[in-house]
Amino acid sequence: MRLMARGGLLLAVACAGMQLAWAHSGAHPGGAKKPDAFVQSETEFGRSIPASQAQRTITVEMLDTMRFVPDSIVVKRGEKVRIVVRNAGKVLHELVIGTRAELEKHAELMRRFPGMEHDEPYMAHVDPGNTGQIAWQFTQTGEFMFGCLIPGHFEAGMFGRLIVEGR
Repeated sequence: MRLMARGGLLLAVACAGMQLAWAHSGAHPGGAKKPDAFVQSETEFGRSIPASQAQRTITVEMLDTMRFVPDSIVVKRGEKVRIVVRNAGKVLHELVIGTRAELEKHAELMRRFPGMEHDEPYMAHVDPGNTGQIAWQFTQTGEFMFGCLIPGHFEAGMFGRLIVEGR
């Protein structure tokens, strides 16, 4: 009986690990999402939109010095933006939007599972010399973050502030 219980526990742990990998399925390593692909997603800071609905385009460069330029973005609550992310470096970078707690938690997962694949509408994974995009409507005011969660990048300071102001 103990052997069956241990076997069941091992199976449950293995399945949980597979669910984690499936929950983050997508373009890692290397490929950016198709620019015309639209997946509806809602978070505490907003929702994905079709890129054609964007009212403004913001361009952000990702550098191998582990910095974003600019490292601060200000938008209005309700604003629909297209964030174009350009990788000016020689290694894979990504831009992920979220709260500080979410990004820190995700960065820890990436350190533990560096090959983990994921592809969410609030993430752009960009190969060197390429561009990606995020099309988003910011529905809540507050201060959020964006960061590169490739292992070591976030810890080296590759993050920025995203401020959503009231109308």
